Amino acid sequence: MRLLYINPNATVSMTEGVVAVARAAVPQAEVIGWTNHDGPPAIQGPEDGAAAVAGVLALLPAARREGVGCIVIACFDDTGLAEIRRAAHCPVIGIGQAAFHMAALLGHRFSVVTTLAVSVPVIAGNIEGYGFGGICAAVRASGLRVLEVDEGSPATVARLAAEIAAAESQDGIGAAVLGCAGMAPLLPALRDKTGLVLIDGVAASARLAQALVRD
Repeated sequence: MRLLYINPNATVSMTEGVVAVARAAVPQAEVIGWTNHDGPPAIQGPEDGAAAVAGVLALLPAARREGVGCIVIACFDDTGLAEIRRAAHCPVIGIGQAAFHMAALLGHRFSVVTTLAVSVPVIAGNIEGYGFGGICAAVRASGLRVLEVDEGSPATVARLAAEIAAAESQDGIGAAVLGCAGMAPLLPALRDKTGLVLIDGVAASARLAQALVRD
């Protein structure tokens, strides 16, 4: 399986982190990652998401030439998923979509821990649109900017761990979904700080992509 992660934002370090996590999740697959250099540095809210879609669509002819079997949108907002799916030659999934499906498949009621409050309505709308509103307790903003998350400092890990702990004590959940692509590499550090099941959409999408692609 040849699996392509397209990062809708222009931050290369985030693409690299996503690819590393996906490769670890499905070591038998060929995982590649592309960055949308025409996108904003980070996607924080609907305006940034809208600004990124054209650049992602422009990458699809090259994806066809490369013969990828599945494309994953590496933004938790699932930026442009419907438009990109209509235009692509192969299955397309989003990391947010994959995380919600994985939580449902595991039988967990969940909360999402994301970045800024501006991202909450987009994520909440996706959850309702995918049909998971009944098992999502809350979408919680950590107050961290996307690029702060990508840096992954000890202070960032501590802030995310505190929000996960608040979700565990207040929301009546069995799992927390990490609501930003930049959180994927932080999963091991966060797992050490909680008893909750943590679900990362990058690893979830890599594993679910295998079910969509015939080698």
